[in-house]
Amino acid sequence: MRYLSTLFLLVVLILWSSCRNDFESGPSTGNLQFSNDTLFLDTVFTNIGSSTYSFKVYNRTDDDFTIPTIALERGENSNYRLNVDGIPGKSFEDVQVLAKDSIFVFVETTTDITSQTTDTEFLYTDRILFDTGGNQQDVDLVTLIKDAIFLFPSRDAMTGEIETLLLGLDNENNEIRIEGFFLEDEQLNFTNEKPYIIYGYAAVPGGKTLTIDAGARIHFHADSGLIVANEGTLVINGDVSTDPELLENEVIFESDRLEPGFSDIPGQWGTIWLTAGSTGHSINHATIKNATVGILMDSNDGGPDPTLTISNTQIYNSSNVGLLARTGNILGENVVINNAGQVSLNCSLGGTYNFNHCTFTNYSSIGSGFRELPTVLIDNNLRVSETEVVVADLIEANFTNCIIYGNQQLELIFSRVDGTAFNYNFKNSLIRFEDTGNQFADNALYDFTNVALFENIVLNGEPDFKAPFENMLNIGENSAANGGASTPTSGTDILGNLRNTTAPDIGAYESAAFEENN
Repeated sequence: MRYLSTLFLLVVLILWSSCRNDFESGPSTGNLQFSNDTLFLDTVFTNIGSSTYSFKVYNRTDDDFTIPTIALERGENSNYRLNVDGIPGKSFEDVQVLAKDSIFVFVETTTDITSQTTDTEFLYTDRILFDTGGNQQDVDLVTLIKDAIFLFPSRDAMTGEIETLLLGLDNENNEIRIEGFFLEDEQLNFTNEKPYIIYGYAAVPGGKTLTIDAGARIHFHADSGLIVANEGTLVINGDVSTDPELLENEVIFESDRLEPGFSDIPGQWGTIWLTAGSTGHSINHATIKNATVGILMDSNDGGPDPTLTISNTQIYNSSNVGLLARTGNILGENVVINNAGQVSLNCSLGGTYNFNHCTFTNYSSIGSGFRELPTVLIDNNLRVSETEVVVADLIEANFTNCIIYGNQQLELIFSRVDGTAFNYNFKNSLIRFEDTGNQFADNALYDFTNVALFENIVLNGEPDFKAPFENMLNIGENSAANGGASTPTSGTDILGNLRNTTAPDIGAYESAAFEENN
């Protein structure tokens, strides 16, 4: 009985204490503390919801208290939405905060810029007010809203089905379709006046050309991309920029998530797909980042000229491959590809490739952080099933004044099937190929002493990159690539700096420019 009486008294005390906290906590008196005085929700596009941001409200005192009111200053008309300690709304009353404790406040927004201003950018602000009168405290909310041009598949008014593109037939003759749409004639010139937001795959029709002006910004929603159909053409007319941060004349392809946390996340959108039969592509001064495959190129157009001429272009943070060409015909100069989950450059199923002053590297930490494949993979075959391998002639794969490097020992691999042509040549290039286990010692494909295949090669030299994990592939004064390129040479590097005419550097960057900027 004595034990039961003691237990009963203990329960009464606990319940009484709990009730006392609920009923005896007084109002706050302007003594709240916040983890943020101003919450920046970064940049979002009009009518696209932001990420959810949060901050903490602290009770640093020894007493429980209640915040009488928490409300947005704009009230119910505010474009911000709150969630206070798990409860959604725009205003709240009697929110309790225990002694030496805190609560979370979550904030997000969706804003229509056209209802606010005629400008293409608009700073939308509000305040969260804690309490009223003399005890009032606040946290400021700030969001930059950008206007944009939205391109997306149509939806059938009767069936509700979204427009799709036919890609072909599978092995059982079933149609393969993806959400997408063909661009109309009036949509075939992307300007720099407003950013473009693409949902699904935007397709360039056959016989048409999509021209993209310098300074244009193209943003893709998840699982979206750009397709160029048979006999269609893509022309990207970017130009050199004077501001290395703004890249005002660069044409930039990235996702529609502009928050800093998404700036280097791979695989946020699909690819730029140059399909078989598409022709005459030209890409100059473009940045392609955070795709699944940066550029996917199927076949060449059958002509003697390159199907794709690509120059002064950067491809970063692809979850699979930076540039994947199957039987492609590519001429590239001042191209930089870095950080891909599998391969930075894959010249696959034969083709014709000529690269000059390019930097192909891979310091990717995508997934497990370990790649099974090299920075550059060159092959003349493609396995299409367990029993079938398709082969095609590698007519030529010429790399001149190029850097092929990365954070693994073997960054150049050939995959050859006999019976078809397999022609390649490397000149005045820096290549990482550290065969410490002598795995390829007797393989003639990797005979770096054969001047017919490898001429003036800097093998395993240190490139002295500025910050390769952050996609800064400028080379420093101690780089093994300095002065190693073939002469004569002319023109500029990827940044528009004049190349040294007597001792130019290997790769897309001249080291002198790197030193001047540091």
